[in-house]
Amino acid sequence: MTGSAGEVPVPPPDRAGNGPAVSRAEFDALFASVRTWGRWTPADRGACNRITPDRVRRAAALVRSGTVVPMARPWDTVAGPDNSRPALHYMSDLGDVEAPEPATHKDFLAVDFHGKAVSHLDALAHVAYRGCLYDGGTARDLVGAAGARFGAVSALGALVTRGVLLDLPTVLGVDWLEPGQAVHAEDLVAAERALGVTVEEGDAVLLRCGGLRRRRERGAWDPGTASAGLHVDAVPLLAERGIALLGGDGDSDVRPSPVDGVHSPVHALAIAAMGVPLLDNLDLEALSVAGGETGRYAFLLVVAPLNVPGGTGSPVNPVAVL
Repeated sequence: MTGSAGEVPVPPPDRAGNGPAVSRAEFDALFASVRTWGRWTPADRGACNRITPDRVRRAAALVRSGTVVPMARPWDTVAGPDNSRPALHYMSDLGDVEAPEPATHKDFLAVDFHGKAVSHLDALAHVAYRGCLYDGGTARDLVGAAGARFGAVSALGALVTRGVLLDLPTVLGVDWLEPGQAVHAEDLVAAERALGVTVEEGDAVLLRCGGLRRRRERGAWDPGTASAGLHVDAVPLLAERGIALLGGDGDSDVRPSPVDGVHSPVHALAIAAMGVPLLDNLDLEALSVAGGETGRYAFLLVVAPLNVPGGTGSPVNPVAVL
């Protein structure tokens, strides 16, 4: 997404639309119920330890046509209501810096990728809840100016597993879910039934709410204020299924948050409690079309983050292979 579309104001969503409201005490009890601390070695790979060689082989066996569907948004260098920290891209060599033959052209890239405009992976070091990272270590002790000493993106490596697209607009017969609309556990189960797919252990679950289509047709808005996404009552189902990754065309959280005092409760539950990395801001429109054409919503998923020691995440271009 280029960021060139003009902003279209989004009315504040009805609080009930992203409810029911959840108290802090109820959220803490939910956090404890889905927590998997102490389960895996190495701990800083978290739920990605579920991606075993056997699961990779089974995922590879899903490939039939060989169609490759990338899911990254275009590098966005234009400021907008959903891109307050635009990415940088400029040319550092136009063939006039080095010896004349052969001419070389070079460019520079930089990005503050944790936001709403860049497709990226959140590693386990990205989120702490009540001062603790996943597996119970103190964030103040493990994350500093030089980066993270636990849960860094470099601990994850390349991730290859079965991906499952839960395409809510397709199931509901709408173009998109409106900003502020919550997705509940029963919605996920209904989507599985309608799409003929079941989330299994070690899967990467990708939730399409249609936000990019809405942006392209209606214009940009601030998804930090209002966005469709998961209500926290959907998380126990995902925990029970044993997922390894969670992602979507937003950042997985419904906004505004239904949890008092917690602005990104699904982030806290997935990353800090369950050890599940998140894939944020994916472009799932082409994958939705492919799923509709083939009737297949499970596929080989390849995610290769940058190898950044100490990094809390990385820009990514996840690829589905059908």
